[in-house]
Amino acid sequence: MSTAALIVMDMLNPYDHQDADLLAESVERIVEPLADLVGRARGSEDVELVFVNDNHGDFTATRDDIAALALKGRRPDLVEPVLPPEDSPFLAKVRHSGFYGTSLEYLLNQRGVETVILAGQVTEQCVLYSALDAYVRHFSIRVPRDCVAHIHPDLGDAALRMMERNMGAEIVGSDRCLTG
Repeated sequence: MSTAALIVMDMLNPYDHQDADLLAESVERIVEPLADLVGRARGSEDVELVFVNDNHGDFTATRDDIAALALKGRRPDLVEPVLPPEDSPFLAKVRHSGFYGTSLEYLLNQRGVETVILAGQVTEQCVLYSALDAYVRHFSIRVPRDCVAHIHPDLGDAALRMMERNMGAEIVGSDRCLTG
């Protein structure tokens, strides 16, 4: 049983959407610390590693399909370092929250998770909405500031403040998010 889960959100992205350039610029800064965090989570017996990703409108897409689409996209360099390992749960989603329409809550409860660590993209959208859904489900929330990417810096900062103030989220560096 794990007491915490690192949930990596939406990192399998082909970067072919309207805000892709702005997002990719932010992802460039987080991909290395996030890859390191994923590696540390994989080596921990106390942390469940879970990937939740948008299915990009393809309801038949598998983990491999979504990864292949992202790797064929405009920025495979931002995808390759954080590809989900085969032994980690992978949940496809269709909307912003990682909880909406997925089995994430059931998985976390089955694994004894009390704290969710949210990382990935987009801070002011999917990460924020997943944090709210985690909060209303009584999970503690931790967000590594250097492992979340935004489209708009001001909205990303506002989202982090909202998570901290309204949801009791701990906003920490990735070096501190797997402890305590």
